[in-house]
Amino acid sequence: MAIIDLNSDVGESFGRWTLGDDAAMFESVSSANVACGFHAGDPSVIRSTCAKAVQAGVVIGAHVGYRDLAGFGRRFMDIDPVELADDVVYQIGALQALAATTGSRVQYVKPHGGLYNAIVKHTAQARAVVDAVKSVDPNLPILGLPGSKVLRLAEEAGLRGVSEAFADRAYNPDGTLVSRSQPGAVLHDPAEVAEHVLRMATEQSVRTIDGSILKIRAESICVHGDSPGAVAMATAVKSALGDAGVSIGSFL
Repeated sequence: MAIIDLNSDVGESFGRWTLGDDAAMFESVSSANVACGFHAGDPSVIRSTCAKAVQAGVVIGAHVGYRDLAGFGRRFMDIDPVELADDVVYQIGALQALAATTGSRVQYVKPHGGLYNAIVKHTAQARAVVDAVKSVDPNLPILGLPGSKVLRLAEEAGLRGVSEAFADRAYNPDGTLVSRSQPGAVLHDPAEVAEHVLRMATEQSVRTIDGSILKIRAESICVHGDSPGAVAMATAVKSALGDAGVSIGSFL
C-alpha cells in the first residue's frame, strides 16, 4: 500500500484569538507544523497543541517564520541573513522546550508563509534557514517546494530536504504557488481539494491554474489548518486517499 504524509499548520491561535480546530485536524493528518510564536501562537497555545499532537500520535515539526504577527508571517521581509538564522534557531528552541514538557520532540522544520515562498528563490535567506537548522540539529529534515533553493542547499549541507505539495493551493505552470492576492489561489471545495491531492499522491502530478498538467513529486502534502472548512477538506482528503488504497503516515 502506498503511503503519503499529510501535514497541517497548527498552533496558530493567539491569546483570546482562536484560529482553526487543531484537535479535529489531527484526526486526518500525520504531521503537525506547530507555530513557534513569531507569525502566530503563544506559549500556552503551543504547549497545548503539542499535547494534542502527542495524544493523536501526530509527529511535531517547527513551523518557523518571519517575526510578523500583524501580517501572520505572510509578508516578505528583507531581513539580514544572520538575524534570520538567529530567529529560526530561537523558534526551534522554543518549540523544543515546550514539546519536551508534553513528552514529545521536534522532528522536522517547515518554514511558513512569506519565508517559505522567499526561499524558493532567495539564496541568502534559504542558506540562513539551512544554516540555522543544521546548527540546532543536522538530523532535522526541512520541508520545501520541489526545486526550491532551500531544498537544494539543505541537501548540499547534508540535511534531508523533503519535497512538499499543497492540497488547497493553486499552482502556476512553473510549479510555484499562485499568489494569495490572485483569484483562485486558495481552493475551498472539499471535493476539488480531494481530487487535487489524489492526483498528487497517485499520479505525481498537479493541474495548474491554466489547466495544464505538471509533474510533481511530493513526500508530504499540506492541508492548511486555518482555511475556512479546513476540517471538512482534511476529512475528504483522508477518505479519498483511503478509497484509492493510499494510507496516511509520516515521511520520517
